[in-house]
Amino acid sequence: MPVMLRRWRSGPRWTSGFRGADASRTWPGAVRSTTFLPRPGVNRSTRSADSRPPATGVTHGIVRRIDTIAKLNYGGQVGNKTIGCFEIGPDPERPPETGEISSGGDSGAVWLFKQGNRPGTVMAGLHFGGEAAGDPDEHALACLPTSVFEKLEISLAPPAPEDIRTIAGYAPDFLDERIDVPQLDADLTRDAVRLNGSEVVSHTHFSLALGKKQCFPFWVGWNIDGGTLKKLSRGGIPFVKDPRLPATAQGGNELYENNRLDRGHIARRADLLWGSLPEAKKANTDSFFYTNITPQMDDFNQSSKNGLWGKLEDAVFADTEVDDLKVSVFGGPVFQEDDRAFRGVKIPREFWKIIAFTEHGKLKTKGFLLTQNLVQLETLELDEFRVFQVTLGELENRTRLSFPAALHKSDTLQVPEAVADRAPLETLADIQWD
Repeated sequence: MPVMLRRWRSGPRWTSGFRGADASRTWPGAVRSTTFLPRPGVNRSTRSADSRPPATGVTHGIVRRIDTIAKLNYGGQVGNKTIGCFEIGPDPERPPETGEISSGGDSGAVWLFKQGNRPGTVMAGLHFGGEAAGDPDEHALACLPTSVFEKLEISLAPPAPEDIRTIAGYAPDFLDERIDVPQLDADLTRDAVRLNGSEVVSHTHFSLALGKKQCFPFWVGWNIDGGTLKKLSRGGIPFVKDPRLPATAQGGNELYENNRLDRGHIARRADLLWGSLPEAKKANTDSFFYTNITPQMDDFNQSSKNGLWGKLEDAVFADTEVDDLKVSVFGGPVFQEDDRAFRGVKIPREFWKIIAFTEHGKLKTKGFLLTQNLVQLETLELDEFRVFQVTLGELENRTRLSFPAALHKSDTLQVPEAVADRAPLETLADIQWD
């Protein structure tokens, strides 16, 4: 079967057009979930990864060798690299117009199996080079699709039924004692986005309530099963808006471009990756919905002595004997009238978190507050972050949320002074877990 390479005016667009995207949309009608192992004598064509721009040329070729090794010198600190690939020579019946089967700018183009004299719908490989300077043997080199997809952590296989089943969000009965979600006050309730008549929006392993005015969540609740946690890469997963909710009620990428603001997860991605592998993978993807994101400075998780805020969930597992390795967490931003606006959106400068767990059959609840004082929002300069351990009553006063009675009864922190007069946490050892 012949192969064909097409060139495009805009050049190859592998990175911008494919990485993190659904391949079936990036190459409409040109990629299937099955890919063939190239066989010697099989003809192929190449075309760029993004098939939208007008074609400016076509190159035909025939696979001559498979499982070959190429050594390329990329220069600089990269140096020589050994790459597994297959080799494509010119098609004698349709030789390249320039005599070159591999030209400058072809890297990133896609070799496709041919059907007759037209590109087929199955990808054969990804073009990355040609013969070395001075080599009289004209040929091109391409990587197998499976190698590329594995490197980019992309799968074209249809999901199994268990992958796409509906998985519930935050579970109130996750611990031995039921812990319901926070309740909004009257004003927040009027401002809350509703999905199917409810202010609670659920994703895999977490739920939230979203404010239309702020475009950020009032609260996010999530469960952690430490006994079934998985380690999954975040590579290739884009931040996206929840298509079930109005786009205008969700902060998007326009807020984060060309400044020091980061997209900060409220429910930590690592906390959600538990259960079966399909379940953990779905939670990994769901964690990148903008409904779970608030703007944070680029050094947010470096706050107050080596990133205390980002280590609180880890600390409860390390420093206490958590029954069944199960923890429930609530968190979110603190909205204040004097929050300063940036690009039309008020940026919260405080965040809160509640960690609930059972130790030796007894429910325990711990509250935390992180403050970040934005001095000059135009330049986004920050005072030092500070993390405080606080009572649930203090958090209710700040957030206008009401937490369930079970959490209040298990909150044993005694703090006579106000937060402003209290010493911040310096290390994880300062946390009162008892």
